[in-house]
Amino acid sequence: MSKKRVLILSEGFGSGHTQAGHALAAGIKKLCPDTKTKVMELGSFLNPIIAPWILSAYRVTVNTSPALVGMLYRKKYEKPVGRLTRLALHKMFYHHASQVIQQLKPDVIICTHPIPNAIIARLRSSGLRVPLYTLITDYDAHGAWISPEVDQYLVSTPEVKELLLQRGVHPDAVRVTGIPVHPDFWSTQDKASARRELGIKQMPTVLVMGGGWGLQLKDELFDKLIAWRDKVQIICCTGSNGKLAEKLRACPELRHENITIIGHTNEVSKWMDASDILITKPGGMTCTEGLAKGIPMLFFESIPGQEEKNREYFVSHGFGMEMSSPKLIDQWFKSITEPLQGSPIYGKARFRRTPAYRPDACAKDVIQLLQGSAFQTRLEYAYL
Repeated sequence: MSKKRVLILSEGFGSGHTQAGHALAAGIKKLCPDTKTKVMELGSFLNPIIAPWILSAYRVTVNTSPALVGMLYRKKYEKPVGRLTRLALHKMFYHHASQVIQQLKPDVIICTHPIPNAIIARLRSSGLRVPLYTLITDYDAHGAWISPEVDQYLVSTPEVKELLLQRGVHPDAVRVTGIPVHPDFWSTQDKASARRELGIKQMPTVLVMGGGWGLQLKDELFDKLIAWRDKVQIICCTGSNGKLAEKLRACPELRHENITIIGHTNEVSKWMDASDILITKPGGMTCTEGLAKGIPMLFFESIPGQEEKNREYFVSHGFGMEMSSPKLIDQWFKSITEPLQGSPIYGKARFRRTPAYRPDACAKDVIQLLQGSAFQTRLEYAYL
């Protein structure tokens, strides 16, 4: 049987979609090294001049007008991407998408963002004979993900599967695989050794993250964090926001031996292993990585829409708590500095690694689908 080719398509609207694609690719390669994988942000690849401007505008909108983002999310919640929208996207950004597919000759295309998913669905309706899988990278199912041309949906939870079934998706077309995480998150390292390797102290440690676009915390929260700097080691991760990292390092209140500022890092897995608590925005990928590590999570600043849904899922299942008040920091930090007298809000019985989540499941399911009877012969590539 020939080596299989997996093409994973995403877009850069937030870092989680592409990150999920790379995580899935790494998982597939780990379990089945002969499989060829390629991850692409298709719109940015096909239109590298205009796409960055659109992504920048989206980022500004998320940061300055989150209520607008939430309103649009809710307004379009039940609606798939329309035919006219798909046509417009195709004409503006994806006109050469079929040529890319012809050149790469994938056995399957997996989309981790609704926009390339809509474009490949359009090509499928026009004659493309390559199976299309849709990996939904949040704990909700917006209508934009749904298309009759999708062969398989890979979803995070049974609740998301139920949402798809309510919208008419056939049960056989939905697999509950969990959101994939990089193989680094498939196992955990003991805190002491992780702290030694990272060069930080052996003391209660809190990791503060804000997603791939960087940390954005209100002054009141920062004041609470700083108040604990003598008893708790605080790691602030600013992601790709290098300017913010420089600003924080220049802040006199943060110049303390127990406070570390890091920017983009490929060692998030190890930082989580070294930490007792994760304070984060409820992005789908970060939450799933925290879930894989079994680290208690405290959520702040949810973007209206999918992040709110993510937060609701994790809070309702006991994997984290919403920071409804900065006073929760006192309660949680007391839990790790004075565990015998700390608040019962944070306890091992409540926040634990769930056996229902298997971090390697998504990669295993994709490999199983690749090895199924539908792939025993080479698929034709036909375009109208």
